[in-house]
Amino acid sequence: MTQFSVPTKEEVSANNQAIFDNLQKGLGFVPNLYATYAYSDTALGDYLALQNRKSSLKAKEREVINLVVSQVNDCRYCQSAHTALGKMNGFTDDEILEIRSGEASFDVKLDALARFVKNITVNRGKPDGEVLESFLNAGYTKENLVDVIVVIGDKIISNFLHGATKIPIDFPVAPELKTQTI
Repeated sequence: MTQFSVPTKEEVSANNQAIFDNLQKGLGFVPNLYATYAYSDTALGDYLALQNRKSSLKAKEREVINLVVSQVNDCRYCQSAHTALGKMNGFTDDEILEIRSGEASFDVKLDALARFVKNITVNRGKPDGEVLESFLNAGYTKENLVDVIVVIGDKIISNFLHGATKIPIDFPVAPELKTQTI
């Protein structure tokens, strides 16, 4: 099987080298998955623009989406990265595990979001009507719906890239769920 190594700064285009420098300044390191995007001259910049776009969603809501989608797609890299980011956004370890299972009993609105994200992801873009209604009844808008779907797409891209390349995880590895509910 083909082995993928994480591209170093010296191995990527000048444009990607500048992005690596910005990531180093902002994050203190270049995450391996971001570096892997740099196999393409344009994908890293495009992906970061998508990921950092203005959104109607709060950071915590985006992390709920990232955690649920990464669990559905069984992406250990993204589960690990977003466990770290989830903690930075105020979630506890137990809350993160519950979110990954597709629920958030500790917050009614986030629970509707987690259930919707799990349902639409498992059903490949076709949510069950009652789950969509629950999402909207929890206070989410049509604008939020569009932004949720954009974040789902963003996370699927990363999940697929890691699934294809299996580059090393450079975050503390997220724990496995005790029971797989996906």
